[in-house]
Amino acid sequence: MKPRKLAIGNRNIVGQNIAKLRKEQGIKQKDFIAKIQTNDIDMNPTSYSKLEGQFRIATDKEIYVIAKLLNVDINDLFE
Repeated sequence: MKPRKLAIGNRNIVGQNIAKLRKEQGIKQKDFIAKIQTNDIDMNPTSYSKLEGQFRIATDKEIYVIAKLLNVDINDLFE
């Protein structure tokens, strides 16, 4: 995995937690993006990377699906 070149952004508050939870579960970013896409979310790798890096706003639908895929309560993404 490439190290992040830029500091974390400020466009959302869930990105870092999503990345942490995904990595704790041993899910590769590309595999997670594929799961997101199969849940009717139009997301490409760049868009997902920006979400984790907090450089773009996360939609409510994205947050809902991501929490479901990570099998966590939606509130866990905001801690």
